[in-house]
Amino acid sequence: MTDYQSLGVRPLINAYATMTKFGGSLMPPEVLAAMNEAATAFVDLQLLQRRVGERIAELTRNEAAYVTSGAAAGIVLASAAAVLYKQPDALKHFPKIAAFKDQAIVFRSQRNPYDYAIHQTGFKVTEIESDPAALRAAINERSACVFWFARGTDSVEDISLEAAIAIAAERDIPLIVDAAAQLPPVSNLWRFTEMGAALALFSGGKDLRGPQSSGLMLGRRDLIESIRPISNPNHGLGRPMKVGKEEMMGALAAVERYIKLDHAAREQYCEATVQLFCAALNPLPGVRAERAFPNEAGQPLPRCRVTIDQGVIGKSADDLVQAFLTQEPAIAVAPDSDASFYLNPMTLEPGEELIVRDACLKLLDEA
Repeated sequence: MTDYQSLGVRPLINAYATMTKFGGSLMPPEVLAAMNEAATAFVDLQLLQRRVGERIAELTRNEAAYVTSGAAAGIVLASAAAVLYKQPDALKHFPKIAAFKDQAIVFRSQRNPYDYAIHQTGFKVTEIESDPAALRAAINERSACVFWFARGTDSVEDISLEAAIAIAAERDIPLIVDAAAQLPPVSNLWRFTEMGAALALFSGGKDLRGPQSSGLMLGRRDLIESIRPISNPNHGLGRPMKVGKEEMMGALAAVERYIKLDHAAREQYCEATVQLFCAALNPLPGVRAERAFPNEAGQPLPRCRVTIDQGVIGKSADDLVQAFLTQEPAIAVAPDSDASFYLNPMTLEPGEELIVRDACLKLLDEA
């Protein structure tokens, strides 16, 4: 039998977050069923991408939608779209686009490892301070787009997303929002584009609980249409970023499920779980457990911050984070500092909160 254990890989309980390094999230039955059904037949892949996109656009109140092979791939394709929708002659030149608009504007305070995906398109990144005057000054004839990396806030220092969208619109260049981890709330699936963002990019394998190797590009039809000729199964810049028929149908099933999900009940579970952790851990000497809000990605869900007195416990928080991974079952918790770590209910399955609580008590008691 081919399974994790036959390969010497231990499954774990995820009390960390929807982290790619742990597989993102767990696909629910309806997503798995859609993917299994999709695997039973051949189809016209381009037609399927179009039909799935039309359905997702309808569900998310957007003009158009496209299933990508993850949010980072969405950054690459969105960068290309910012050139192609006005300059289709660039089609065969990527990533050598010096003859075309080849600059993306990024705010210095939002720089992160994912903006390397912009460079894959051949773009030069113009880094600016986070204020309206700097944005206006940076836009020139070489500018193709502005990127906004959402992290649970619509403001960065002195500029708001609303102001950035307005300035980009003044100069007729698209603003693209990387909202990979910005679910929940579910309303973000349409909120950014309703504000005027040209495109919004989401991970399919985080809170949507779709295939880990999927993502969503939502927004303007003209930009999304412009990338089809260079995307799988066609040859071009996007050919390596293949999305299979199974991932397309799984992503659609994930969106359909997420739209109908009882998000209030899910929030209540997270709040109750944090209270459970706090009630169990706070009586212990040298331990303080408290509600932390929002979570690491700025999502409106709570998690529990556990702070320890190393003089009492005799171990650092990092020691405990590693010790959780040696438990049976193994548990991933989020490091914070030498004296603290986080327990995140967002990725727990019902009942696992009790396993995490008991492991916490056991490890702290041993310490």
